[in-house]
Amino acid sequence: MASAQQLKRRIRSVDNTAKITKAMSMIAASKMTRAQQMALQGRPYAERMMGLLSDLAAQPQFEDDPHPLLTPREISKIGVIVITPDRGLTGGLNTSVNRFAAQHILQSGHDAEVVAVGKKARDFFARTSNLKAVFTNIGDRPSVDVVTPIAKVMVDEYLEGNIDAVFVIYSKYINTTVQRPESIALLPVQPAELESKDKVGYIYEPDSSEVLSELVPRYIELEIYHSILESIASEQSARMVAMRNATDNALEMKSDLTLEMNKVRQESITSELLDIVGGVAAVEA
Repeated sequence: MASAQQLKRRIRSVDNTAKITKAMSMIAASKMTRAQQMALQGRPYAERMMGLLSDLAAQPQFEDDPHPLLTPREISKIGVIVITPDRGLTGGLNTSVNRFAAQHILQSGHDAEVVAVGKKARDFFARTSNLKAVFTNIGDRPSVDVVTPIAKVMVDEYLEGNIDAVFVIYSKYINTTVQRPESIALLPVQPAELESKDKVGYIYEPDSSEVLSELVPRYIELEIYHSILESIASEQSARMVAMRNATDNALEMKSDLTLEMNKVRQESITSELLDIVGGVAAVEA
């Protein structure tokens, strides 16, 4: 059994750990509120952008002269953008996203080029897949500019024919305690299934192909950017919950160690009293 002094040192160590995890939980909570707002506010725009582009791609004027980023082709190799945090201490978030991405690649039955956004994705896929590019240190408040090089890597690979489809895998923020890995089919852009009455045949100025040439890259950047925002909100939520659980466990351990130390002290005092009583009895005899 450990001595009272050893238990006292362990209690002090656990108490310091609880203070650190509590501080980390509070920091994550403050960042989580801002990240949640950014992710939730960006959803309507991303959904409308996707709907607009799908409707445009389904219009009759694009059937004869389809845009190269809208043209499906036989898939022999896919590109996957995997978005994870740079840091750990997020419970099972990083593991679930990486496993989901690996399973997605495996189930596709095709070779894959991976663009890792975040150090945890980089560390995982550096050992398992063809890692095409790595982007790290994006931060908690990324600007839209950070996604331009990410999108360019995959768009260039797609246009050159090196890959035939692009997917984005990230952790979607559901609520504070639930974050779910998701996959988005980014390229080729899938046209919406329009009824004949909805195929209006709009006239575009200066030219429909030029409009799409400008709109499609913006759409791709937007989807990647929104996925990063969702990932940041998930990261901060998962970290807050993980650190709060770690604090509760540390406090529970501290309580158990304090109880054990009190028992050791009581046994020590009882033993000393018995020695004194025995000594007095021996003297009186």
